[in-house]
Amino acid sequence: MKSEPDEFSIEDLARRKIEPWSGVRNYQARNHMRGMRIGDGVLFYHSSCAEPGVAGIAAVASVAYPDPTQFDSCSDYFDPKSPRQAPRWSLVEVKFKRKLKRVIALSELKNREELQGLALIRPGNRLSVLPVTLAQWNFILGLER
Repeated sequence: MKSEPDEFSIEDLARRKIEPWSGVRNYQARNHMRGMRIGDGVLFYHSSCAEPGVAGIAAVASVAYPDPTQFDSCSDYFDPKSPRQAPRWSLVEVKFKRKLKRVIALSELKNREELQGLALIRPGNRLSVLPVTLAQWNFILGLER
């Protein structure tokens, strides 16, 4: 799951402990969230910053449910075309697990043959929620050392 650290960082999640991952307005990213289950691991990725990369670990803390920001006309994520009886947008809550000992930079991930199938490093991929295989998860966390 990607977030700009000046908007919401791993440090923010550490302070809050649990947070709804609201504001996702891409159907593919939404579908990835809808497929998440409580306890699934989350690599918390900082994007659009000086050193983009994996900064921490969280876990899915709820099943997907309707994102209330889609109904809030004062929200930046308001969607007037989303009906309450069939909401378009969902969210899951994420729970802080830990910060990594170091940020594992995007440049480091791109240079690893073992991660060539990783959705995050595909050119043009700008989704905020992406799948990671168990092998990719283990390899990425192995880079932390």
